[in-house]
Amino acid sequence: MASRLGTQLGEWRATTAVAQSLADRIRMLLLDGRITAGERLPSERALAAELGRSRATIARAYELLEAGGYVQRTHGSGTRAALPAQRIHRPEPADEGVIDLTIASVGSTPGLHAATVRALDRLAGLLGTPGYSLDGLLPLRERIAARYAERGLPTDPGQIVVTSGAMHAMTVVLAAFGERGRAAVVEQPSFPHALDALRRTGHRLVPTPVSPGEGWDASHLVDTLRAQRPALAYLIADFHNPTGATMPELERARLAAVARTTGTLLVVDETCAELDIDRGWTPKPFAAHGPALLIGSMSKIAWGGMRIGWIRASREQVPQLLAARPSIDLGSPLLEQCIAIELLDDLDALLARASARLRAGRQAVADGLAAHLPGVPMPEVPGGLAAWIDLGGPWSTSLSLAARDRGLLLPPGPRFSSSGVLDRFARIPITWEPEVTAEAMRRLGDAWRALHAGELPDTTRLAASAVV
Repeated sequence: MASRLGTQLGEWRATTAVAQSLADRIRMLLLDGRITAGERLPSERALAAELGRSRATIARAYELLEAGGYVQRTHGSGTRAALPAQRIHRPEPADEGVIDLTIASVGSTPGLHAATVRALDRLAGLLGTPGYSLDGLLPLRERIAARYAERGLPTDPGQIVVTSGAMHAMTVVLAAFGERGRAAVVEQPSFPHALDALRRTGHRLVPTPVSPGEGWDASHLVDTLRAQRPALAYLIADFHNPTGATMPELERARLAAVARTTGTLLVVDETCAELDIDRGWTPKPFAAHGPALLIGSMSKIAWGGMRIGWIRASREQVPQLLAARPSIDLGSPLLEQCIAIELLDDLDALLARASARLRAGRQAVADGLAAHLPGVPMPEVPGGLAAWIDLGGPWSTSLSLAARDRGLLLPPGPRFSSSGVLDRFARIPITWEPEVTAEAMRRLGDAWRALHAGELPDTTRLAASAVV
């Protein structure tokens, strides 16, 4: 237990106020989900031995955490991680002037308002109906199916289930096909909320590596499937979030074939699939190579507030999805479905606007790194939502703490891991307006210099943040 926490803490420096620094670090692990509420922490003696610190220092750190509501200490039962009561409800909104880099969203498309106005006429024709639709409006499913066909995957509208966003789609998939207690293969790094959803449904996460330059370790992934025979594997094969990698066609075909033999359901997140800047090639959807459930969304190409997503499944799987859905909801909002229909009628223009925004954001991040974090390289980012930055050392959590003191919310790299590693990486969105990104990078540079000068961050403004 002590060795695990020692590994999670990584390299943390504290020239003064050692107990406060240790308490801050443990609190960050809890807020990021790397330590779960209710988890038992090491004893004072064990952690002192692991970290090479005095028992008095560990006791003081635990006292500070207890005062803030981050641990509960019971005589005879040890110390357990906890969340203050107010954090059970919702995160506090960011203070004015704070730049929130936990959000990677391209913002609303310029045509959204006009599409909403046009959608009202379409909605008027539905007002005489009950308003419930488990699988979604047929015109919307037809357009989604047609887009899959254009991309090289013949699809019938009956294979589409419209959902209220991609995470809602993931919830429906897990309700229909999840198997509590079974293994689920996940990429490392991966989308944090999907990892959380798998944990909540009782899956045991088994990671497989993805790197920005080399992508997937195909042999590791295949060997893991054969050894673990997992119930499912959750993958982001196109413009992987956060590395930006795209899985080659041959690897998709090989993986699909192996998954068929191991009885593994492939759940492939395609929310970033069409966020192309200059990749230079366009792979077919994963299911063109073998059985796979595909998850898509309007939120990354139109607006984060556009809560429309979908599942593309086999004809045999759709009844299972629809049978599981009523325990979650009875259908997605009709007005938003009508808006999505209007937007998909001009999809090429929608994607072109998103690509231009991402191109400008990518350049702003590259310029910011060169100006404010010299020596930290900009990775190749052919598309997607973010740059996965290699800091050159295990400083991501410390940098995140220092950035908060400067009005910048930056999710640390381990937030994207199923096992608390990746502290040498940070995800920086390329989705913000260039002027906002420029200011964010300036603040990040200030935090970077403070970190390497040994300054300690002000911990009074630590708050839990979602990652989008």
